[in-house]
Amino acid sequence: MKRLLPLLFLAALAPAPAEQMPAAGSVEVLFTPWDDAEGALLGVVRAARHSIHVQAFLLTSKSLARALMEAHGRGVKVEVLTDRDMVAKGEGSQVPHLHGMGIPIWLEVRYAAAHNKIILVDAESNEPVVATGSFNYSFSAQARNAENLLILRGNLPLADAYLANWRRHRDQAVPYPQGLKP
Repeated sequence: MKRLLPLLFLAALAPAPAEQMPAAGSVEVLFTPWDDAEGALLGVVRAARHSIHVQAFLLTSKSLARALMEAHGRGVKVEVLTDRDMVAKGEGSQVPHLHGMGIPIWLEVRYAAAHNKIILVDAESNEPVVATGSFNYSFSAQARNAENLLILRGNLPLADAYLANWRRHRDQAVPYPQGLKP
């Protein structure tokens, strides 16, 4: 029995199998610096009708921040999760501007790096959009780096999974700006 106990312990620590779902909708693939990933992302944000959920490691793109503020201004519910350390460093973060416009911001503090780059548009509608990939929301992501962006449209189970994950992260995050205090 002594040999079985470590195996049972390890089995309890094993991750659950990855969630699988049928492919549905459409997929747009972009690679920087060749493709205009930022332009495509701005188009997704500007087409939002009901909600935008952002999960960002870094948000320094003035164009994206402006598009999010415009969406908020036309009545779209915009909410942002971002990495606390990247906001604390400042260095061009657009988070203070978004917050100043009344957009709720939460800071992820649980992880060494909250490295997600996700934008969910109208995730609870019949026409959800999930934008994800390595593409950071920065000037360098478009102009200087080799990055990728997937824009997945019309896959309801996928949008549900991403939104549930976004909410799980938000529930573990702290509100901005209080979360910046030591």
